[in-house]
Amino acid sequence: MCAVETYIVPEQLEGARLDRILAEMLPDSSLRLRRRFCDEGRALVDGKNRKPGYKVRLGEQVDISGGAVNMSSEQLGLSVVKQEGMFGAIYKPGGVHSAIIAGKDSPCAEASLPELFPDSTPVLLNRLDHPTSGLLLVAMTPDGEKTYHEQEDAGQIKKFYLATINGRLDGVVTIKNELDTDDRKKTRVLDEDVADANRWTSIETLAHDHDSDTSTVRCLIMKGARHQIRAHLASIGHSIVGDSLYGDGAEGDVLRLHHERIEFPGFSASVEIPT
Repeated sequence: MCAVETYIVPEQLEGARLDRILAEMLPDSSLRLRRRFCDEGRALVDGKNRKPGYKVRLGEQVDISGGAVNMSSEQLGLSVVKQEGMFGAIYKPGGVHSAIIAGKDSPCAEASLPELFPDSTPVLLNRLDHPTSGLLLVAMTPDGEKTYHEQEDAGQIKKFYLATINGRLDGVVTIKNELDTDDRKKTRVLDEDVADANRWTSIETLAHDHDSDTSTVRCLIMKGARHQIRAHLASIGHSIVGDSLYGDGAEGDVLRLHHERIEFPGFSASVEIPT
């Protein structure tokens, strides 16, 4: 991606909001990131700084200075939570990709690892969905990467998530259904259970809000699959608030899923949901 991206407003998008135009220019970006471009004066309409809700006109030129791929870790909202021994942990906000996507120049946490850990050769060990916030684990050395995968196979990795879900859920629930993640956008929950307990999702209810009819839950997974928590919760009728893929959330809604803690022999890290 070049230093300045340019877009001429076509007839079919006349009257659209500026943040909608930025979605055309940066298709993998979040609404939050696009609005930040406007707030920082990096999105200009005919050379003038405009707010995200500005209604564009036919033929106007929209320029993005710097380009999303050139954003620093600080601009992306990434930060080091902990570094100890062979491992480190960083915080990723919702709306930022975890890993580099082949053939795309989307901003992501993995591309920022050399900036965050300049004295190491960091390797990303886990991923979070694009809209999910929370912890990403990083190996500082090849031995760290090997150790992590050995402990994961042995069921020694514990990953705790906080979620706000639709409806009332009481007590403790364990979802054992097998997941089909093969070559599709949406993970499918199968009828049969998976024998490997490392693939289960354990859910503990923390609170229920009567007014909004939502519950706050803590989820534990050991060796997660793609969209595991989102798909499992939706399968029992309790989709995560803001989930546009498995629930009734709309595009641009904040997914109320946060990876708050990870622990395994020799390392642990936690990060609260930003206020």
